[in-house]
Amino acid sequence: MGALSHAGVFAPPANDADGRRDIVGLDRTELTDLLVELGLEAFRARQVWHWIYHRGATDFETMTTLARPVRQRLAESLTIGRPGVSRDLQSEDGTRKWLLRMRDGQEFETVHIPEEDRGTLCVSSQVGCTLTCRFCHTGTQRLVRNLEAGEIVGQVMMARDAIGEWPAPKDGRLLSNIVMMGMGEPLYNYENVAKALRIVMDGEGIAISKRRITLSTSGVVPMMKRCGEELGVNLAVSLHAVTDELRDRIVPINRKYPLAELLEACRTYPGLSNARRITFEYVMLKGVNDSAADARELVRLLRGIPAKINLIPFNPWPGAPFERSDWKQIERFADLVNAAGYASPVRTPRGEDIMAACGQLKSDSMRLSAAERAAMAAVIAEKEAAQAL
Repeated sequence: MGALSHAGVFAPPANDADGRRDIVGLDRTELTDLLVELGLEAFRARQVWHWIYHRGATDFETMTTLARPVRQRLAESLTIGRPGVSRDLQSEDGTRKWLLRMRDGQEFETVHIPEEDRGTLCVSSQVGCTLTCRFCHTGTQRLVRNLEAGEIVGQVMMARDAIGEWPAPKDGRLLSNIVMMGMGEPLYNYENVAKALRIVMDGEGIAISKRRITLSTSGVVPMMKRCGEELGVNLAVSLHAVTDELRDRIVPINRKYPLAELLEACRTYPGLSNARRITFEYVMLKGVNDSAADARELVRLLRGIPAKINLIPFNPWPGAPFERSDWKQIERFADLVNAAGYASPVRTPRGEDIMAACGQLKSDSMRLSAAERAAMAAVIAEKEAAQAL
């Protein structure tokens, strides 16, 4: 059986079915120690690292800079894992969504969003989610477990496999940016997320700069400073409301960390400057948070914080309790925020036809009976009660 993660959520075993150790997700020190345990020289770790993370090798036999006896010894004890692909869907707009399956059978989603000059991978950090944001489809799925570091890195590697980008070019990458905005709350799985992102940022491997990585949080205030100090990645905050009363209702973590605490953590986020702003995400809900008064209060709340506001038209999902704001209302809201000096682009919905847009991700492999749906409702109620403490 696997070990319990720091959050007390069951994690899968690190070994393959045949007993070999999966080395994806090990940091440099762990990889070196493991190879030394196998009787190999420490310098071999750098060679293996290069093959795995720079060249995308999935088979030790392809590592031609290693002598054949070394490759054979590695293959006998180790494996280079990838998540299995249960479903691969492509939208009319080019967005691509994968339903990925891990060793323990759990599934989660990853999305690639291509642009003319870049490509962004939306990466998940949990199977399900520990939060219950009312406008988010993932929030209706119970938290099953945290993803391990190797499973987080594995999403990037699988996407690179799929788009044929090994080794990655210096310019014109199809996968140039990463956003930790998939399923789950990254700061509730910080240790695994941080370990994975350090691997992704390593200059001798996948080599995606911290300036091209954004971590999105719903407001886990105690972890925000640590994230900035240790990782230095861009921060995005799921705001979505300008009063505690409304945010308590649609983003229940606000009951634990209200707006005043959240915004103070934003003001003191390490490295914050006009050149490196916090992105505030604001989903536009018809008749809920989209009035001119809401726009003016948003500007007042963010005064003094170097910020950009992403206005996100609500992306519907089956049974959603909200509607998307009218386009004219969204434009009016954006004009008011822009006039106050904040960039407020309206995010174009991408991948709606394959349920890959913001707020729509959920493991659609779940098939729930009436009893299971009732149990799910009880889980959500329990989560909300815990967040209110």
